[in-house]
Amino acid sequence: MDMSLVTDIQAARYTICRKEIESMTLPIIMHVNYCEQGQTIDEMCQKAVEWGYDGIEFRRVRNGINEEPEAYLDQIAAAVSRSGLKQVIFGSPGPNLTVSDAQAREKEIAQTVHFYRLASERFKLTVNNTMAGFLVDKTFGGREYDKHGSAAATDEQWQYAAEGFKVLGDLAAELGFRFAFETHMNYIHDLPAPTKKLIDMIDKPVVGANLDFGNAVYFKKVPDLKESIDLLGDRLYYVHLKNSIGLGDGSRSAIGLADGEINHRHYLKLLKQAGYEGPICIEAPRQGDREWFAQADLAYLKRLLNDLQ
Repeated sequence: MDMSLVTDIQAARYTICRKEIESMTLPIIMHVNYCEQGQTIDEMCQKAVEWGYDGIEFRRVRNGINEEPEAYLDQIAAAVSRSGLKQVIFGSPGPNLTVSDAQAREKEIAQTVHFYRLASERFKLTVNNTMAGFLVDKTFGGREYDKHGSAAATDEQWQYAAEGFKVLGDLAAELGFRFAFETHMNYIHDLPAPTKKLIDMIDKPVVGANLDFGNAVYFKKVPDLKESIDLLGDRLYYVHLKNSIGLGDGSRSAIGLADGEINHRHYLKLLKQAGYEGPICIEAPRQGDREWFAQADLAYLKRLLNDLQ
């Protein structure tokens, strides 16, 4: 084979790849659950950068690990520095503000304040995913999501959550970042409408929403995607993407980003039309080789973003 032809082909592929990368405008974040199969924090950061992610959404507290927040944040900071990772976001767990014990709520708020003060000393925080406390009505089955979360919340619990995040909103304003409530089953902010209600009650411009439509499809009455984006409007600060398919028994199973029932091409078009400019986080709440899923899902998302330029 003519080696000059091979070189020309390689150059053309490189040019196309560079154009695709340069056309990216929205930060692409890897949810840490792609690398919770024994990988170290160093490995998580190195792999995310090698694969082409801009950042990682870490958990505020790691599952099953007893450690001081200073030590945890120092590990992340060192790994970020070594790897060149551009952005760090923190997520669950949020403070539990649905309990009736005022002292318990105050402790949750204090711990959250302490964590984000430490984090802001180590990272330039932009937006952080958050929650306001697990809320389940035990008289109903676990999968009856329309009976839990916002449907089960009392007036007092709405007030507890709002009052707590007024304090945390002031913290975010001081430190220069935003909080975004993830629309997640079994929380008071489980669907777009109750999330908007909570945001309005808090009435702080630094507190908004993280639309995770991959959670919304688990409800019996799935909200309209466009209406959800329009409803959240300029308070939509963050987006989670994942996918699933319905099973014969009425349950759902998580699946690859490109393979499920949510049309992410349509989703991203709607976000673009709405003028969304925040980060996009993809995640892998499914078993199997999540390192492979991280690369396959990212390739699909990048192709979509490139097609929609």
